[in-house]
Amino acid sequence: MKSRNCPGATLNSLMQPPVLSVVVPAFNEAARILRTINDIRQEMTRLEVDAELIVVDDGSVDETAAIVADVARTDVRVKLVRTAHAGKGATVRRGMLAAQGTWRFLADADLSMPISELKRFLDAAAPDGDVIVGSREANGARRVGEPWSRHVVGRAFNWAVKVLVLRGIEDTQCGFKLFSARAAQLLFPLQQLDGFGFDVEILFLARRAGLVIREIPITWVYARGSKVNMTSGARASAACQAIAQRPRCSRNASA
Repeated sequence: MKSRNCPGATLNSLMQPPVLSVVVPAFNEAARILRTINDIRQEMTRLEVDAELIVVDDGSVDETAAIVADVARTDVRVKLVRTAHAGKGATVRRGMLAAQGTWRFLADADLSMPISELKRFLDAAAPDGDVIVGSREANGARRVGEPWSRHVVGRAFNWAVKVLVLRGIEDTQCGFKLFSARAAQLLFPLQQLDGFGFDVEILFLARRAGLVIREIPITWVYARGSKVNMTSGARASAACQAIAQRPRCSRNASA
């Protein structure tokens, strides 16, 4: 299949919705966003699927948006969505609802998971998957270079998630997830949380809706400059408590 940035792409192919959308939320990512964009573009070309890359700039005060805009001028697959600063959850929601792909892949801007693993998500979705969750805790997953303190905080948070909200998913917070278009269009309009706790909320909503959720192991490499810290963890924990108090909770359901 011809890629959308190819000179031979027809008008009809440009009008068809893409098979894959990659959504990257970004806030002050000027130091690495170009490398991230180029890595994703190369992988989309390697996969030989009609694809788009949507970078949602969350009100960055550095050159993030300008860098993305420069690339978008030369590659029609790349799109920049600019928003006022509202938090990662709001940024992801905006990107997922702007996406047109049959499959919509959420990827953190640091690409702490090698983007070459994207095909494994697409394979795992067949034949009836709705939400495919990248996991640093599933059997076969690998963590590389993660500080011990961060790992402890992350596991404590995941334990709280399983106790309060969502059993059966080992890693709700990994920033790499694949959604079918149907799942994205159902879940993200219902999302209320704009901060880091949005991951748990989306999976909670997916479970409650009876969608098929699968968790697959990934290789995850710690990236310096991560925006996850004790403060964001505390906010996410508070969000979990709010989610747990919603009616029709399905905490005891299995994935």
